[in-house]
Amino acid sequence: MQYPFKLPHKIQNFSGEVIVFKERLIDQDGIEMMLIENEVAPGSGPPFHVHFLQDEYLKVVSGTMGYQFSGEREKIANPGEAALFKRGDVHRFWNAGDTPLRCEGWVKPANSLDFYLAAVYASMDKVGKHSGDPFDTAYLITRYRTEYDLMVIPAFVKRVVMPIIVSIGKILGKYKHFASAPAPLK
Repeated sequence: MQYPFKLPHKIQNFSGEVIVFKERLIDQDGIEMMLIENEVAPGSGPPFHVHFLQDEYLKVVSGTMGYQFSGEREKIANPGEAALFKRGDVHRFWNAGDTPLRCEGWVKPANSLDFYLAAVYASMDKVGKHSGDPFDTAYLITRYRTEYDLMVIPAFVKRVVMPIIVSIGKILGKYKHFASAPAPLK
């Protein structure tokens, strides 16, 4: 996977999620933001996750988006409505309707989200499972732990098991496709 990507850059996974990273812009505060579009198949969407260093904004273009902050009730957004997930908010969203969900929005600062999600989607497609390839998943979760987290993975697995898997993966030469991976942010 050669990074940085030429924009626009489209990624998709086997479960019906598509993201288009449209362009990087500088906002009025001088912060680089990534403009995005996504399409999500009925019933699909990412599990509870968190962006520690980024805000994410999604506005529904068509379809119905379900979304939820950890510990709160589920909410619905219809066309024209939006959700803002601030850095540190544990959240999830999904297609809560019967037709494709289409959203547009942004993530800021842009950081390495395009690389991270492209790598996650490629790993999922490699094995045809949401959990992704075990070596890739361990590498991504361990390397980018200061930026992103998935709540579906137990803390013990992330702190103890995954670093062991990464060490084994390095010995076996499993990470050549991550040669151009951006450095994690602190």
